[in-house]
Amino acid sequence: MKSYSNLYPQIYDFENLQAAYQRARRGKAQTAEMYEYNFNLEENLWDLHEALVIGSYQPGAYRHFHIYEPKRRKVSAAPFRDRVVHHALCRVIEPLFERCFIHDSYANRVGKGTHKALERAQGWARHYPFALKMDLLKFFPSVDHEILRQVLAQKVACAETLALCEGIIASGQDALTEEYICQWFPGDDLFSPLARLRGLPIGNLTSQFWGNVLLNQLDHFVKEKLQRRAYIRYVDDFLVFGQSKAELWEIRQAIGAYLCSLRLTLHPRKTQVMPTSRGVPFLGFRLFPTHKRLLSDSLRRARRRLRKQRQAMAQGDLSPEAFRRSLASWVGHVGHGDTWQLRELMLGGVTWKIGNSL
Repeated sequence: MKSYSNLYPQIYDFENLQAAYQRARRGKAQTAEMYEYNFNLEENLWDLHEALVIGSYQPGAYRHFHIYEPKRRKVSAAPFRDRVVHHALCRVIEPLFERCFIHDSYANRVGKGTHKALERAQGWARHYPFALKMDLLKFFPSVDHEILRQVLAQKVACAETLALCEGIIASGQDALTEEYICQWFPGDDLFSPLARLRGLPIGNLTSQFWGNVLLNQLDHFVKEKLQRRAYIRYVDDFLVFGQSKAELWEIRQAIGAYLCSLRLTLHPRKTQVMPTSRGVPFLGFRLFPTHKRLLSDSLRRARRRLRKQRQAMAQGDLSPEAFRRSLASWVGHVGHGDTWQLRELMLGGVTWKIGNSL
């Protein structure tokens, strides 16, 4: 595998920091922290440039909160200054790893995404009678720091860049401690799970990218060692298609054994073999060879969100424009499935009270 050195000057390059700042603020709510950073933008970027050059940069404290869709998860938001650094780092090293990612990895990659993953998976469902659906148990809280560093070092041969990566990785080690479920792997003693540092904070751009870097090891194992053509992954949710249940259960055993080398575990309840004719749950839809249906859990979440938005509109806490953007995004998403009647049922004839008017 080709490795790259002398990357660090590209990261702290002032033009790279300017571009990283633009990416960090794109599509984000205009917070007081962002306004404050923007007020003295050039000075702040030069200060950041200097800190990176002399090696004094240290990540700040995270702000933690929980979200409950699709399930309860702890999200850790880094300070805006750190998010600029995350983008500056990824702008330089992400293209190096992108070249070795497989075609059928669809999360957090340019030109990929949820809808293309659904189309690809449905294409496989048309050609295979069975699917093995797998999910990882507490993936982000379980990411082992030492293993991730080793994988990064296979491609990044620049000591300063690796040190920056390690600083960002270490900064989130306490974010997900309570989320982790202790697991023991071959060769472990009683205290091994407690002695190893682990966890990537959900919410970091770097966490999304490094999740792909780590699981790219699994992707190549499935594609090359197991020689499975009909394989697709979106973050830690992945599918393998095959001709028989027995064949796919063998694949499941091989994948489970390989994941031990990454200190990761398949979710016991969410790993199952199913006929494609009965529909395969994937990314909020149930995929059939001929059509897609919205999963009942996805439908319940959508109804709950619409109720909350209606209340917010009535109280004047949500602007009509913000509501229209949110609704258009949801309609665009579910429009990739066979949901026309569902959309008519949920949205047809609804009036939205805005302030004191209808």
